[in-house]
Amino acid sequence: MIDLHTHSLLSDGELLPSELVRRAKVKDYKVVGISDHVDFSNIEVVVPSILKLCKKIEYFENITILPGVEITHVPKGLIGEMITIARKLGIFYVVVHGETLSEPVEEGTNREGIHGGADILAHPGLITEEDMVLAREKGALIEISGRKGHSLANGHVGRLAKKVGAKMIFNTDAHSPSDLVTASEAERIVLGAGLSSEDFSLMQGNADELIRRIIKAKA
Repeated sequence: MIDLHTHSLLSDGELLPSELVRRAKVKDYKVVGISDHVDFSNIEVVVPSILKLCKKIEYFENITILPGVEITHVPKGLIGEMITIARKLGIFYVVVHGETLSEPVEEGTNREGIHGGADILAHPGLITEEDMVLAREKGALIEISGRKGHSLANGHVGRLAKKVGAKMIFNTDAHSPSDLVTASEAERIVLGAGLSSEDFSLMQGNADELIRRIIKAKA
């Protein structure tokens, strides 16, 4: 199981990063990405904190920890700058908090996140076909979400991604222990969105491909 969208108490999650990793390992995770919420007010605190944990990775057996961030509710016109800052601070990958149905995200955030070079567009809600095509062209992974509320548009997102050939990824967006799922539970969520077991396998493959690309670039 690969999950590149989780949160610790460095933002609004319930767990210390170390406990989050431990609980993910018990769920048989191969890779967990910690991608706490950031904006201009906290990114220079959150990123170094996550990187400190990742420097101790040799003590966490049989699980890989990747440092990410989720750029969240940042106004349009600033998202691209935030992505650049995150990468300069040493983050491995960037998630942009998309236009979920369950929160008042500013319209146009999906497009700016994709255009700005986000690796993952999280829970993009009723994303337009035009933006989905842009995601395909820019190589942004489109999230199928395991989180309540954010998962409401999974069916729309999945159908549109398949229509235009955009690549998808499954993430839990975990904030609490109960949000973490096994691979079989994740697959059932994907099936519930009207997608297939093969689609879930492709999502995990897309996540693995992103990780390999990141590690190669960092080498």
